[in-house]
Amino acid sequence: MMNIISFLIYTIIALATFLFWEFVAWFTHKYIMHGFLWRWHKSHHTLHHHVVERNDLFAVVFSMPCITLFYYFSLVRYNPYMLAVATGILFYGIFYFIFHDVIVHQRLKWNPKKGKYLQRIIHAHYIHHSKHTKENCEAFGFLIAPKKYQPKQFTQKKSRQETQ
Repeated sequence: MMNIISFLIYTIIALATFLFWEFVAWFTHKYIMHGFLWRWHKSHHTLHHHVVERNDLFAVVFSMPCITLFYYFSLVRYNPYMLAVATGILFYGIFYFIFHDVIVHQRLKWNPKKGKYLQRIIHAHYIHHSKHTKENCEAFGFLIAPKKYQPKQFTQKKSRQETQ
């Protein structure tokens, strides 16, 4: 019974960390990437044909807390709950990479079927990239986008023959 409870606690902590990391990413994107570290992030708002861009340094920075937590709390001072935090950050990083780098920016060619949720977050990201400066941008989230970013659905009008 205790193993099940420990597993549930671990899962809840990892999930809560995953969700919190979306806020961390939004905050960092809005106030740091579009703030004093714009010189790194600017490469991401500029059309280029490089495989790697300066903005990729943020992936290294964001991975450091996860690596540190995994290292310290598994090898130095074992703590399963801090490992759950590291797991939540790791899974956020994986989801971010798949969504942002693979699906949206097509760094790896993969084009999955896109439901309404995925269309909305992709559309929000494209709205964000419609600005090429650090000012006046919107839609700073990566995995969450309000419904206002749902792309407009166009339907064809039925012909007269179809309506009769």
